[in-house]
Amino acid sequence: MALTRTAAGLFRRARQVIPGGVNSPVRAWKAVGGDEPFFAARGEGAYLVDAEGNRYVDWVQSWGPLVFGHADPEVVEAVQEAVADGTTFGAPTEREVELAEEIADAVPSVERVRLVSSGTEAAMSALRLARGVTRRDRILKFAGCYHGHSDPLLAEAGSGLATLAIPSTPGVPTGAAGDTVVSAFNDVDAAAAAVERYGEGLAAVVVEPVAGNMGVVPPAPGFLHALRALCDASGALLVFDEVITGFRVARGGAQELYGIRPDLTILGKIAGGGLPLAAFGGRAEIMDELAPAGPVYQAGTLSGNPLATAAALVVLRRLRDPAVYERLEEAGVSLENGLRGAAGDEHVCVQRVGAMATLFFHRGPVRSFAEASGSDTARYGAWFRHLLARGVYVAPSQFEALFPSTAHGEAEIETTVEAAREFFRG
Repeated sequence: MALTRTAAGLFRRARQVIPGGVNSPVRAWKAVGGDEPFFAARGEGAYLVDAEGNRYVDWVQSWGPLVFGHADPEVVEAVQEAVADGTTFGAPTEREVELAEEIADAVPSVERVRLVSSGTEAAMSALRLARGVTRRDRILKFAGCYHGHSDPLLAEAGSGLATLAIPSTPGVPTGAAGDTVVSAFNDVDAAAAAVERYGEGLAAVVVEPVAGNMGVVPPAPGFLHALRALCDASGALLVFDEVITGFRVARGGAQELYGIRPDLTILGKIAGGGLPLAAFGGRAEIMDELAPAGPVYQAGTLSGNPLATAAALVVLRRLRDPAVYERLEEAGVSLENGLRGAAGDEHVCVQRVGAMATLFFHRGPVRSFAEASGSDTARYGAWFRHLLARGVYVAPSQFEALFPSTAHGEAEIETTVEAAREFFRG
C-alpha cells in the first residue's frame, strides 16, 4: 500500500494510533490555529524539508539542540562510525568518560556528572538527589519555568502547559505537588518570603536562569544572586535548569554568563549533540551521594548511549572555539534587530539572550509568566501561519524561542525579516 504523503493524510493516520496524532503536545499546532502540523522529512543546515517537499528556514532547530544546524556533516560522520560498533551496550564506554570530562571542563559548577536520556529524567533525578542530600522535601520553583513532566514539577509550568492553557493535569496525585512551592519569576521579594516561610524544609530552589519556556525572559539584575544568597542562608540547594541555556548562551551556560554557581545543574539539548541525551551534575560531595557511590538511587539502561555520546563529543569539542559564540551572537543580534525593525509601531517586544529569542505580541518588557500570559496569542498564531506560508518556520507557540544556529546566515535572516515585515505592514 502506498504511503499517504500529505500532511493531512499523515495526521489522519497518526491520530488513529498516537494520542492527538503527536508524541509531544506542542507539535499539534493547536496554539497557532493550524489544522494539522507538517511532517518533517529531513533537515539541511538552517532548513527543514517536510514530507510534501516544502522547504523552510527553520528557527526551531528541534527546540534548541542543533547549534550547528541540521545534519551537520561532522556529527553525522561521528554517529555513522559509532553505530557500526553497536547501538547500545548497557555497560560503561570510553565516550561516557570523555563526555563527562568535557561537561565538567565547560560548566563552572560541575565536578561530577551523571548522564541520562532526557531533560525530564535529569530534572527529576537532580531534585531527588537534592532531597536525599538535604533530608528535606520541599522544592521552590517559579511560575512559567518548565522542568519536564515529572509529577512534582507540573505546578504552574510553562512550555506545552502554557501553550494549551492547562493549569494542572489529571493523573498527578494531590500529594505529589504538595511539597512544591511556586513563586513569581524575577520577584526577589516573593522568593524571599517563600524561603522565610518554608526554608527549614526546603531542599532546593530550581530555576531556569534564563526562562525559555514562557518565551525568552532574562533574569532581572540581582535575581539570580538573590537566589544564591537565599539558598546559602536556608541550607537549600540552588539548581539551575540549563537544558536550554547550557552550551547555548555560553559554553559554560547561563552560570558562566551571569557569574553564579549553582549546587546542581541540569543539562540537555546541545549536550546531546542532537541525539537523546541529558545530564545533571554538581559538586563532588553532592553527586557522590548517588548510587552506587551513595544511597540515592538513580539508574538508566540507555544512559550514556554510544550514538548520543559520539554526537555530543563532536559538538561540545567544537564549542571550545570562541568564534562559534561570536557567530551565534551575530546571528542573534541581526535577527533581533531585524524583527524589531519589521514590527514598526506594532505593540510587540523582542527579547533575546545569546542565541535564543522570542518575539512577544505584548508591549513588553516581559519579566514574568503573568506578563507573558498577557500576550496576544491569536495575533502570534496569525504571524506563525503567515511566516510558514512564506517558507519560514518559527515555534508553533508564543511561549517558546527562536534558536539561531551557525548555519543561519544573512540570507535566512533577510528571508525571515522580509516575511515578518510583510505581515506587520498588512
